[in-house]
Amino acid sequence: MPRDPADAVDPFGLDGRVFDMVSSTASRVDPDAPTRFRYHEASGVIWGDYTGDTVSEGRFVGTRDRDRITVSFVHALVGDGALVAGAASSRIEVGPSGLRLVEEFHVDGKPQVSVCAEVLSPPAR
Repeated sequence: MPRDPADAVDPFGLDGRVFDMVSSTASRVDPDAPTRFRYHEASGVIWGDYTGDTVSEGRFVGTRDRDRITVSFVHALVGDGALVAGAASSRIEVGPSGLRLVEEFHVDGKPQVSVCAEVLSPPAR
């Protein structure tokens, strides 16, 4: 999907970007099949979906204000199909290989941190 021309002015624009989880305090990340997040954005509203090593299906919706995003999410776990719902806030960082998201969230009331790196040429999954 082509990126919005506004991304040239706004380096933190997320529409059409894809991220893979590279680390998480909540679970082990499989480097060969990490959870992949697909982002959409319009007028500061963000939404998307994710699947991967521990998540069979997930959705998120939220907002972005410059380099900060806030989302609500729900997903089903691969192992037992249990549903997990919560909220997260992320800091967007510009790195040498694209954007990175440093996410802070809670699972079962416990604070967690994960890092996702932009996939610049995402292969089809």
